[in-house]
Amino acid sequence: MNGFPIHAGQAPKYTGALPDAVDLVVIGGGVIGICTALFAARSGAKVLVLEKGLVAGEQSSRNWGWIRQQGRDPDEMPIMAEAQRLWVQLSRETNEDIGLVQAGVTYLAGSEKTLAGYEKWLPHAAPLGVTSKMLSRAELAALYPGLTETPLGALHTSSDYRAEPWAAVPALAGIAVREGVQITEHCAVRCLDITDGKVTGVVTEKGRVSAPRVVLAGGAWSALFLRNHGVTLPQLSVRSQVAATVPLVDIGQAAGSGKDLAFRRRADGGYTLAPNGPSELYVGPDAFRALPKYINQLRDDPFGCMLNFFPPSGFPDAWMTKRRWSGQDVTPFERMRILDPKPVPRKMAKLARDFAAMFPQLGEVRLASTWAGMIDTMPDIVPVVDHTPIKGLIVGTGMSGHGFGIGPAMGRILADLAADKSAGHDMTRFRFARFTDGTVMVPGPDLSKPPDF
Repeated sequence: MNGFPIHAGQAPKYTGALPDAVDLVVIGGGVIGICTALFAARSGAKVLVLEKGLVAGEQSSRNWGWIRQQGRDPDEMPIMAEAQRLWVQLSRETNEDIGLVQAGVTYLAGSEKTLAGYEKWLPHAAPLGVTSKMLSRAELAALYPGLTETPLGALHTSSDYRAEPWAAVPALAGIAVREGVQITEHCAVRCLDITDGKVTGVVTEKGRVSAPRVVLAGGAWSALFLRNHGVTLPQLSVRSQVAATVPLVDIGQAAGSGKDLAFRRRADGGYTLAPNGPSELYVGPDAFRALPKYINQLRDDPFGCMLNFFPPSGFPDAWMTKRRWSGQDVTPFERMRILDPKPVPRKMAKLARDFAAMFPQLGEVRLASTWAGMIDTMPDIVPVVDHTPIKGLIVGTGMSGHGFGIGPAMGRILADLAADKSAGHDMTRFRFARFTDGTVMVPGPDLSKPPDF
């Protein structure tokens, strides 16, 4: 286990020939797609996962590794409770150490306004048995000895977990393969095969596969895939930057979010760090099309995102990225096997300095690695998990940076939806039609944003 995400230079592990037909095709080998395939196979389905790059090659290995209830949208919390139970169960079924630790999560508050926001969320926790509580300054000092920030208090959930995403998702893929799932990497799905408005299979760069059901779990690429079929989804992606330190002294086991950065202890003794500031939105044609749906989010947090009008070539919403193609065309998915945005070196250097200033006992903080990832997000900051207007196509996307933690439960739900079973939870908030039926976009809580010090 190391502290680095999966990159394009790694060789594919799963390269088998495609079957002629399966019961379910899953597009995308991230945590959502892998978990969907695993639970579908456990229900008796013959399942094929098709991944244009590598399993967990994008955000599923680039995230912070938090598995949290804290700060969740209230409608996500019952699903997240299931996810935490599943993480414990699945970790016992792997042949690897995925770094699963129940060490808690803490959000520091530097103002009365921030404290009030945390206290407003708190009543959502108790009915589900979540251990969230407010911490005093003294309790916070005991949790993080040496902390130089001077918060008024904090929101803390001792029952939350963490894991190593670059180890966890491939380990889940190993379970799925052992239970009969076929995974094929470096095999992009170019388009759906549709007859009389109904899915009958997929067309890939390596040939056609028949299937009556398809789950699209394509992360930041999902909206582009749907647009080629005339289906609009107001999904955008923002760049988030992350760093991994070399092993350091222990300043506290609980993951935390403070004024300048978020941090969590890793299994190798280092820390994963992320700057607490605005994410960066690469503005392309889809951003302009989706703008009306994001008005409420912009009104609530007008400075929560920096705009960059020059997306890198080949990115999902880049100006020159193709929006239409046929099954015979080379697609954007083949041209960019792994979406690998670059971090800004000066920001990463500042991140190390800020962490050292936050905990002086660390001394000089050296970085072992830095990276960035594209977080797929929706106007209301909750995902889409539902059937689509195309019969036989189910989508699970727009996890808004929450997907790693909630992945096992969302995968179970998607597998059941693909089998025409009940989701087992109230999925009203996550329905596809909310973007076309006049529903007002009400953003869920985003308590992990930088506190107002």
